Amino acid sequence: MSLSRILNGLRAGRLVRPALVCAGLALLPAVAASPATAQVARAQPAAAPDFFRPGNEAAAPELLRLLATAQADGLDPKRYRTRDIARLIRAAQGGDPQATARANRALGDLFTRYAQDLRRAPSVGIIYVDGELRPQAPSAASLLAAAANAPNLGAYMRDMGWMHPYYAQLRRQLTDTRPDPATRALVSTNMARVRSLPATGRYVMVNTAAQRLFMIDNNQTVDMMRVVVGKPVYPTPMMAALIRYTSLRPYWNVPSDLAAERIAPNVVKGGLPYLKAKGYQVLSDWSDNAKVVSPASVDWAAVSAGKKEVRLRQLPGPANSMGDMKFMFPNAQGIYLHDTPQDELFGEAARLFSGGCVRLEAAHRLAAWLYGKPLKARSAAPEQKVPLDKPVPVYLTYLTAVPSGTELAIYEDIYKRDAVPAARQRIATR
Repeated sequence: MSLSRILNGLRAGRLVRPALVCAGLALLPAVAASPATAQVARAQPAAAPDFFRPGNEAAAPELLRLLATAQADGLDPKRYRTRDIARLIRAAQGGDPQATARANRALGDLFTRYAQDLRRAPSVGIIYVDGELRPQAPSAASLLAAAANAPNLGAYMRDMGWMHPYYAQLRRQLTDTRPDPATRALVSTNMARVRSLPATGRYVMVNTAAQRLFMIDNNQTVDMMRVVVGKPVYPTPMMAALIRYTSLRPYWNVPSDLAAERIAPNVVKGGLPYLKAKGYQVLSDWSDNAKVVSPASVDWAAVSAGKKEVRLRQLPGPANSMGDMKFMFPNAQGIYLHDTPQDELFGEAARLFSGGCVRLEAAHRLAAWLYGKPLKARSAAPEQKVPLDKPVPVYLTYLTAVPSGTELAIYEDIYKRDAVPAARQRIATR
């Protein structure tokens, strides 16, 4: 008997002979009713989902379908030991309260194992600046309580409500369609990245592949904007961090490679007045106590040639590359989100112009969402620090395939991180 017939039979309430069920679930070896499983089931907290409550009839088949196709998650279906679960479900359908309780516990145990495995995200090159943002397996109690509180347990299982909303939609591209091998590889790669994103909460997500920022609250995108990200030679890293404060009227401390690439050649060409016109100062060194020194003391030709380094900062003002504000999540890579005076760049189809940081189309709008009110400088003083009462997570991710209704939106692999052939799909517009 096929798995689909078994699950359809369970959904319709028909009794299925255990021997046939075991044959149909050959991928899932047995021991759901073993002493070890029973011990785990008895240890579960009282706040657990009722898979047999009226209205929840689809929940058990949906869970079994997920477990039977766990290879789509990069997991081994054999780990979940479900071969005898149909016998417990059959007994529960007979109306015996004790049998129903045993089946519920066994299903809850299987769900807990699977959900915990998925929340242990694989290594995909993300820098976790703040360790608490690293995905961790939730406790069995919290998983079971969340499932128990779901308005519709069948939908919760089908949509994998313990994962980021993108995950189940991408997964269905593998299990419910027949993608070509390149698309299958691309979807799997992006599913692994999505596993590092939270399932709930309030956070900022930047998809550098799409060059867009999303403000998310409880799985709802409340606002979004275009962004500029790093050039391929200066790629914006994948990163998870906490936005801790905003700096108003910021200096721009120019990275030494950008000073050589962008600024020194203009000084060689136009002389020292270029620095004054653009608001640049030369500092003595890279320490916190550096002093302003004369730009005439610098060999600008050597800086332009990459033979010497210079520390430059740009004063606040209309020409400052940071614009009015920058959002800080301190990290060793020197990455942050910031305003920009170059609004014309947001009209470009591919917005790959920065040295790695993320330039925002509407920084003031992000500030108002983060703080719950508009953010304005108190004076003309530089570097006015405005802490957030509660830090907000920011995820700089790299999703080259995202759900778009029942289809996929595919973005160009701008940083060549996918290591898979180009999928034969339409490249999404930005």
